[in-house]
Amino acid sequence: MMNELNVEEIVNRVLAELGKKQQQKREPVQQASSADTEVIHFPETKEMGVQNPNNRAVIERAQSLTPGRIGIGRAGTRMRTTSYLQFRIDQAAAQDAVIKDVSESFLQELGLPILHTRAKDMQDYLMNLDSGRRLSDESAAWLQKHGEKNKQVQIIVSDGLSSSSVEANTKDLLPALLQGLQLKKISVAQPVFIKRGRVWAQDHVASIVNCDLVVSLIGERPGLATAESLSAYMIYRPNEQSVESDRTVISNIHKGGTTPVEAGAHLADIIAEILECKVSGVKYTQLRG
Repeated sequence: MMNELNVEEIVNRVLAELGKKQQQKREPVQQASSADTEVIHFPETKEMGVQNPNNRAVIERAQSLTPGRIGIGRAGTRMRTTSYLQFRIDQAAAQDAVIKDVSESFLQELGLPILHTRAKDMQDYLMNLDSGRRLSDESAAWLQKHGEKNKQVQIIVSDGLSSSSVEANTKDLLPALLQGLQLKKISVAQPVFIKRGRVWAQDHVASIVNCDLVVSLIGERPGLATAESLSAYMIYRPNEQSVESDRTVISNIHKGGTTPVEAGAHLADIIAEILECKVSGVKYTQLRG
C-alpha cells in the first residue's frame, strides 16, 4: 500500500502554498521590457488563405480588384487565426479613427486657424447631427472678423468621422490643391480647420466669407478596408435651399484609392469647371454631358 500523508502534514503543505501566493500578490508587478515583449507584424499584402485552391489565378485576380476579404480560407467552420487577428486590427483602427481627435502636433504643423462647431464633445457630435453643421458662435464671430472675404474659393479641412484620414492625406493633398488653383489663377481664401465638422458646415462658412465655391476636405466614416479615406465636397454658392444633390463629391482619397497628390490636381480641374459653369452637383454633371 502507498504511504498515506497524515492530516497535519497536508495542512502544513496547503498553508505553505497559500503563503507563497500571498507573497506573490504583495510583490510589485514589473513592467515587461521591450525586449520581453513579442511584436507581431502583419503583412499589408493579401495572402492566399485557401488551402489547395482549384483555381489560384481566379482568387488572386479577385483579390487584386477589391480590398474585401476574399480567399482568406478557413479552419473548420471559422476563419483562420491570421485573418481573425487582422480583422480585429482593422476594426480597432476604424474605431480609433472616429473617437480620437486629430493630434495637436499635427494641427500645429498644418498651421491653419482652428474653428469649432456647436458640438460640445464627440458624444454630442455623433448623437446630434445638427451640432456639427454650424460653427459655434465664437468661431463664427472669429471668421466674420478675420476670414478672407469675397474670394473665389474657400477651403475647409475637417476631421469629420476619421481623424486618421486627415493626418494621412492632408499634408500632400492641400499643397497640391493650392498649387493647382494658383496655376489656374483662382483666388483662394486662407484655409481653415474645423473640429467635429460635418459637410453642411461649409454652407455656414460660405455665408460668412461670401465665396463663390467652398470645398470641404473631410474624413469619411471608416470601414474595415481602410480608416484613412477622405472625401472632398464642393458646392457653388450654397444657400438655405441647397440640398445634397447640389454638391459635387470626390471620395476614396487615400494611398489605396486616389492618392492625395493626384486628388489635389484633379480637384483643381473640377473647381475651375464648376466656377466656369456656375453650378455644382447633379446640374454640373448634366452640363458636362
